Amino acid sequence: MRVYRFFKDWSLPITMLTGVLAYMIYVRVPLPAAFRAAVPDVIAVIQPTLIFLMLFISFCKVRVTDLRVKRWHLWLLAFQLFALVILSSLLVFSPSMPHEWSVLVEAAILCLICPTATAAAVITAKLGGSASSLISYTMLVNLAVAVAVPCSLTFIRTAGGGSFMESFMLISGKVFPLLLCPLAFAEILRYMFPCLHALIVERGRNWPFYLWLVALALAIAVTTRAIAHTTLPLSVLLGIAAVSFICCIVQFAVGRYVGARYGEMVTGGQALGQKNTVFAIWLAYTFMTPVTAIAGGFYSLWHNIVNTYQLYRHNHKNNG
Repeated sequence: MRVYRFFKDWSLPITMLTGVLAYMIYVRVPLPAAFRAAVPDVIAVIQPTLIFLMLFISFCKVRVTDLRVKRWHLWLLAFQLFALVILSSLLVFSPSMPHEWSVLVEAAILCLICPTATAAAVITAKLGGSASSLISYTMLVNLAVAVAVPCSLTFIRTAGGGSFMESFMLISGKVFPLLLCPLAFAEILRYMFPCLHALIVERGRNWPFYLWLVALALAIAVTTRAIAHTTLPLSVLLGIAAVSFICCIVQFAVGRYVGARYGEMVTGGQALGQKNTVFAIWLAYTFMTPVTAIAGGFYSLWHNIVNTYQLYRHNHKNNG
């Protein structure tokens, strides 16, 4: 019982440490070159598959009619879009800005405009928040990002920007299949195989959380690799870490503040604070200065530390 309680309280840091150790063991164990070459491709398949399964199980517990846009959703979305406009304008109207500073601004843009993590519904449910409300905001903010980011790139003119429609289709193709397909499958299962659907809802309460732990370990291993192979000066690396930390704390605070005004403090905090850092890393490599991708890795560390603290407090509060 003590072992179970310990793992329940510290599952996130244990998982993150597992990801770091897994990478350290991986680089030190002699493996065939063909195996090492295949690992990135395998991870690229496993990660979206885990996210798909997490969302599918979560959507089984939520009806489409429960997905509604609420007023606090619009306030959080306005905060993210306002941050994008201000920081993009800073890059556009300060062309002589030193490269190190522009990297930090781009890192802040990534952390602030990045959509809500697809796995955020899992933590939100664990913390007693509203999964349906969180999923509604996740879909809304992904749609907004797919439109807003190409618009901002038109003005910033970063490497790989391309046309508006090219950027829109790239982002949409990355985001929407992973959001809409699990929802469609869950609805099909609900109406065509109600017994199986009921079984998943009844028995699968904790499955998304366990799947997310596996996905988190993989994400941390990939982040560790990115940090280990970076050629950035230590000062810039620390600057990106500091920017991502500040963005993380500010967004959790703003989300909880706005959510509390509408009776959804936990959901608001997770909606704005827990980010799809895999998407942020892809966005950086595809459209922005590639080194800013490390901001996504650092943000993943910070928001999972926040989640660890929240889960620890929640578990101890409920268990006395």
